[in-house]
Amino acid sequence: MKISVDEKKAEAIRRMELLGIYPETIRHFKKHNLVSVSEPPLGAFFWARDNDLEFIKDFEAKHDALVYMVVRTYYEELGKLDSYLFVGDYREEWKHDWQGLADGEAFAYVRNHDCDWCSEFGTIGIKRTIAAGLVRTW
Repeated sequence: MKISVDEKKAEAIRRMELLGIYPETIRHFKKHNLVSVSEPPLGAFFWARDNDLEFIKDFEAKHDALVYMVVRTYYEELGKLDSYLFVGDYREEWKHDWQGLADGEAFAYVRNHDCDWCSEFGTIGIKRTIAAGLVRTW
């Protein structure tokens, strides 16, 4: 059974609150559907736009998902990576997702901007920053 966008959005907001994301970021997601990109080193937020926004819309359509945040990371050996945190279409996985988030882990789609064929789904480590954003830890 397909889950509505409104249900996914409510779940995304619950996850953002669980993570302690900056309240204004949550408010803009809730009211204006703005997806934020958490940029290193402090996890400061910028709104996804242009090519980033286009990729998000394509990803959501292809995977019946709702992206609620992007965690951007730069690695010397891997390049620019965007980790897309999303709510999927499988409600039975949500409880597992919640536990992961509480433990500092997130199931995400990681997009490698410099080597697209290295992009994949997987679990990443995350933590909240002093700016109430997120950074990737592993």
